[in-house]
Amino acid sequence: MQFEPTAIPDVVLVRPRVFGDPRGFFLESWEERKFAAAGLAMKFVQDNHSRSARHTLRGLHYQIEQAQGKLVRCVRGTVFDVAVDIRRASPTFGRWVGVTLSEDNHQMLWVPPGFAHGFLVLSEFADFIYRVTDFWAPQHERAIAWNDPDLAIAWPLPPDAQPLLSAKDMTAASFRQAETYA
Repeated sequence: MQFEPTAIPDVVLVRPRVFGDPRGFFLESWEERKFAAAGLAMKFVQDNHSRSARHTLRGLHYQIEQAQGKLVRCVRGTVFDVAVDIRRASPTFGRWVGVTLSEDNHQMLWVPPGFAHGFLVLSEFADFIYRVTDFWAPQHERAIAWNDPDLAIAWPLPPDAQPLLSAKDMTAASFRQAETYA
């Protein structure tokens, strides 16, 4: 596996080694020792799987307590995945990083606790899997508006398209109003 820090060094792009032949492929998506050797020692407590239609935008989500680190990947289709640093004491507070994750590139993104996370489906549909470091706590769930002008995330939506949003995401807080981490 290769571990590549992004423009926000705490967010890490993981490139697994893929072994392919005429039958298909094999890859390791998690190996505790390799992640620990790369400085990413973590304990996962829950796996989640979502399926979403084209132009579905999920996010920007986080839990203000029981903050979750997330190892995310797209196993079918293609998504544009975004992590936003919402740690006030961080030198990258308010900055975002985005990467394309797909069934073809097999890449994963490590989104540490202290970040809001979201993704936009670019293919007809996408299956998205994420492993998390703490349990889902709906009472602590928060969302930041996907189109917040202070964040200015460059979502790759066609000019005439509107994202498909949940009710929660339609009423998400602005970045300035959002609860953030110390």
